[in-house]
Amino acid sequence: MMNFDPILDLLRHHYRPEEYPALHDQITHWQKTRPLAGLRLLDATPLYRNTLIKHLALWAAGAELSIGLSDLIQYDPTIATLIRTSGGRIHHASTPTDESFDLILDCAGAFASWKASIGYVELTRSGVSRYNSCEKPVYVADSGRIKRIETMLGTGESYFRAMNRLGYRDWEDRSMVIFGSGKVGSGLILYAHRAGARITVVTDPETLDPSLRPYVAYLIDYRNSSAVGNAIRSAYAIVTATGQASVFQQGCPAADWQASSALMANMGVEDEFGPQIPPERVLNRKETLNFTLDEPTHLKYIDATMALHNEGALYLLQHPEAQGLLNPDPDTEERLLQISRENGIAGEEIAMLLPRQPK
Repeated sequence: MMNFDPILDLLRHHYRPEEYPALHDQITHWQKTRPLAGLRLLDATPLYRNTLIKHLALWAAGAELSIGLSDLIQYDPTIATLIRTSGGRIHHASTPTDESFDLILDCAGAFASWKASIGYVELTRSGVSRYNSCEKPVYVADSGRIKRIETMLGTGESYFRAMNRLGYRDWEDRSMVIFGSGKVGSGLILYAHRAGARITVVTDPETLDPSLRPYVAYLIDYRNSSAVGNAIRSAYAIVTATGQASVFQQGCPAADWQASSALMANMGVEDEFGPQIPPERVLNRKETLNFTLDEPTHLKYIDATMALHNEGALYLLQHPEAQGLLNPDPDTEERLLQISRENGIAGEEIAMLLPRQPK
C-alpha cells in the first residue's frame, strides 16, 4: 500500500503550484476522471525531487505505477529510497522482471527492450533510434514545441548553475566552445551570451537558428577538424550538446584536445566525448553535468515537458489505431502551453519563446 504522506510533505516544502501549472492541472482533473485506472505503467523519467510531481499526476490518474532506473541516466538515490520506503515499486533496466506493463514512459530508450502491450512514450530525441523497429506505437514527446521550454530556458540555465556550484562563476569574455546547435545547444548559446562569454559554435552552419547568430563570435563547420582543433586549444570551457556519441573525439584531432586545459562538460545523454577521452578529464566523468544538481532542470522549465510525457500515455490509450513514431498532437501541446503561459511563474518567458499560434 502506497503511503503518499512523506512525498507530499517533501513537495509542499519545496514547491508552489505556480511552479508546475501543467502538472497541477493534470493532478486536479485526473484525480476526478481517473483516465489511467488499472493500467500498469513504468515511468523512466530521470528520478529527482521534482519528478515526484509527475508521478503524482500518474498516481492521481489511477495508474499502477512503477519507477524505472537505468545506467544511462543519473538519478537521486535519496528519492529512490523515499519511493521504496513509501511502498513504491522500482525496476532497473538491467534486471529483468516478470511484471508486465501496458505503457512504458521511457527516457533515452533505456526500456525499449521491455514489452508494453499498448505502447511507449519517449522523452528524448536520443532515445528514438532504439525504437526504429518497434512493433508498438511510440509517442515522441521531444518532437513537439513544448520540449523547447526545457532545452532553451532550462538546460542552458542549469549548465551555468552547475558550473557555479563547482566554483566557475566568471564568464565575462571567456572563450566557450559549444558543440551542437539544436534545442540544447541553442539554450546554451542563449545563456552563454547572457553570461558574457565569447562563444564559438561547432555545428552544421545551416542548422544554427538565425536569431542566435549575433551571439556567436565564431561559427565552425563540424567537418573542419583543423578549425575545431584550434578553437579547442584556446578554449576556457567546452560543452557538448549534439545527442551523438563520440562527436567530440571524431571532430577534434587528438593532439589538440590533449593540449587543451579547458573545462569539459557533457550536456547530452550519450558519451559525446568518446572513449579516447578519459572520464576523469571531463566534469562529472562525462555524465550529463546538470544531473549533479538536486534539481537538474528547474521545475518551472520542465513542468510542461513532464506533463506532455504523461499525456502521451493517454493519447496511446485513446488511439489504439496509432502506429510507428508519433509527434505530439498540436491541440494537446497548445492546451498545456496555454496553462503554462497563464498560470505559471515562467509564463512570460514561455509566451515569448512559444507564443500562441494563429489557427
